[in-house]
Amino acid sequence: MDYQQLWNSALSQIEIELSRVNFNTWFKNTRIVDYKDGDIIIGVPNEFVKDWLNQKYHKFILRILRTIHEGVRSVTFNVVKPEALQKKSQHITITGQPLPLQDLYINKDDGLNPRYTFENFIVGPFNEVAFACGQAVITNPGIVYNPLFVYGNTGLGKTHLMQAVGNTIKKKFPDRKVFYTSLEKFYMDLVGSINLNKINSFKEKYRKYDVLIMDDVQFINGKEKTQDELFHLFNALYEMNKQIIFSSDKHPNFIVGLEDRLRSRFNQGMIVDVSIPSLESRLAILQSKTKEYREKFPQDVLEFVAETVQGNIRELEGVMTTLLGYVQAKQQVITLQDAKTLLKNNVRVKKSISIPEIVKMIADYYHIPDVYIYNKTRRKDVVKPRQIVMYILREDFDISYPMIGDRLGGRDHTTVIHSYEKIKGILKTDPHLAKEIDDIRAMIV
Repeated sequence: MDYQQLWNSALSQIEIELSRVNFNTWFKNTRIVDYKDGDIIIGVPNEFVKDWLNQKYHKFILRILRTIHEGVRSVTFNVVKPEALQKKSQHITITGQPLPLQDLYINKDDGLNPRYTFENFIVGPFNEVAFACGQAVITNPGIVYNPLFVYGNTGLGKTHLMQAVGNTIKKKFPDRKVFYTSLEKFYMDLVGSINLNKINSFKEKYRKYDVLIMDDVQFINGKEKTQDELFHLFNALYEMNKQIIFSSDKHPNFIVGLEDRLRSRFNQGMIVDVSIPSLESRLAILQSKTKEYREKFPQDVLEFVAETVQGNIRELEGVMTTLLGYVQAKQQVITLQDAKTLLKNNVRVKKSISIPEIVKMIADYYHIPDVYIYNKTRRKDVVKPRQIVMYILREDFDISYPMIGDRLGGRDHTTVIHSYEKIKGILKTDPHLAKEIDDIRAMIV
């Protein structure tokens, strides 16, 4: 197994536990550049990233690497030249077969990852309508279900579905240009073109595609120029019968800050949701992963994982990566007790409760109307409960900062980070606040 294979395995687990923005900001363009006697050196692009990873993520990264390969003893971050980050992977010796996460090559021209195909896409009651719509689009791109809008909570396979559609169209129609991006990347591309006075090049770039796939459009709130450009791009592509596919964590009617004209465009096509997979679907996903890994897992282990990890396909995949690392390190079949121990140490089992319910409980605890939590008011009796809501959602439920901000009135994710860090800091010295949060946690069952 080579350096990058080990790091890719770690990144797959890191991505589960961080928001998309944090993951892309701090872990993009990183790789293992050296490994000796259990000491790993991770190459990073600059001093800022080095310092941030040291301060915020050092123990977190070390813990994950050790779950994959127990021989890891330490992690060091070094700034290396860009060409060093692109060097061909070196090799280290790890017992067992290589982990299945080979270099996840993303095509720079179209943004598609060849790993996402329909061959490894599990269809169940939770996504069968979305799957059928995707198949219809492949049959007649730009004509049937245009635009196609897929929505559902994070980690339910929306990206896999959309990229599988893109990869299939590429093979079926080699002459058509397919492009996958996220709203965040589209926004950054636009900002860069404005700064360089190349807005016309930006427009020409996106209008040349026959299939445009855009992920995470829920983060469009507050980006007025982005909405304007997306609206005109939509019209240009639609008028030429070019296929447009969007995804979001919610129905377009409930995206905060979305302009009515864009909402209308999203609604004129096919809108379909992806829901939480059932126990049977989760088990089918796990069984599919074991075939991909070419490792045998006892049925009772798979059933235990399917029953324990509920609601998120990405987390299921992360758990399987952890179990696989254990199997290959120990060179023995994993037992049910082994799996229980690993999940207890590495997986935070989420309570089944909605964000509005949590907001209501905390608002009631502090004797304020829950609507105040969502409002922009800076009243002193509201600011603290709102910050505690953000802290609990992040700390106890591992919800991403952008999603918390979005669900609590469309706030910027930096506001959520500030609130989380503030409460976390106060808890170190304020036993009264610690008691209040303990009381709140006891209410959330």
